[in-house]
Amino acid sequence: MTPVRLRTFLAVVDSGSARAAAQRLSVTESAVSASLAALRREVGVVLFERDGRGLRLTESGEVLAGYARRILGLVDEGVAATRRGVAAERGRLRIGAVTTAGESLIPGLLASFRRRYPEVELTLDVGVRDQIFALLSDHRLDVVIGGRPGPGMVTRATRANSLVVVAAPGPESDLATATWLLREAGSGTREATFALHQTLQIQPPLLTLGSVGAVVSSAVLGLGVTLVSADAVEQLLNSGALHQLPAQGIPLRRPWHAVTSAAPTATTELFLAHLTDPRHAGRLAFRVARAHPGLRPHG
Repeated sequence: MTPVRLRTFLAVVDSGSARAAAQRLSVTESAVSASLAALRREVGVVLFERDGRGLRLTESGEVLAGYARRILGLVDEGVAATRRGVAAERGRLRIGAVTTAGESLIPGLLASFRRRYPEVELTLDVGVRDQIFALLSDHRLDVVIGGRPGPGMVTRATRANSLVVVAAPGPESDLATATWLLREAGSGTREATFALHQTLQIQPPLLTLGSVGAVVSSAVLGLGVTLVSADAVEQLLNSGALHQLPAQGIPLRRPWHAVTSAAPTATTELFLAHLTDPRHAGRLAFRVARAHPGLRPHG
């Protein structure tokens, strides 16, 4: 079960057909088919079934796909870990962020980190909480900026964050009857909104808009109220484009977490040290988590 076969298998999973996978991998369709046939002989079960002109995973294929992503993530992580301490300033760093952090925190942090370490190879994935933490769990990311992590993940640093209820200026909104603007499924803020509704014992009208940008823009236009990170609307609150609404239990304290696997790479450690140094990260700086004194606090 070679890495090449697993990458080919996942290319078919992600693209839906051998032809599309071949185009993605820049190989022939026959090479993809041969790789899939060899993998099927190895595992001894059917991995795909026909679905129109494409292919659909069988139940066994779904199981293998999950393992294949973790295996290949570990291979990449192992290569990076092997180089630990040799060239951290020229290594690779795969960052993930939940959408709000990706829009309000990460750009400034990456800009200051890039100025210090221009030779680090950076990639950034931004998405909802469930998606981003799944990538970290599969070892396809090195560090995630998001909410509280799940099992097997380690919080290395934190930064204060709170969720507030906001609306456009105007007559005071009745939280029980106002339309609540929601993030997409899998968002931690969406889950927190539903929990708040239970606390307030309300069942208001709902409007799902997707990204935090769409939700905030719609709130500014007066389409409804929303629960959002104070970091995401700081400038709009200061300018008066939005105002905060009082509600029981608000603001909700939801600190940002800088999360890694149990064995971060040297380049990841370099980023974490930058993240927790206010001399370089400025007002975006995190604080070292108490449980991990290996990172040296600054200031």
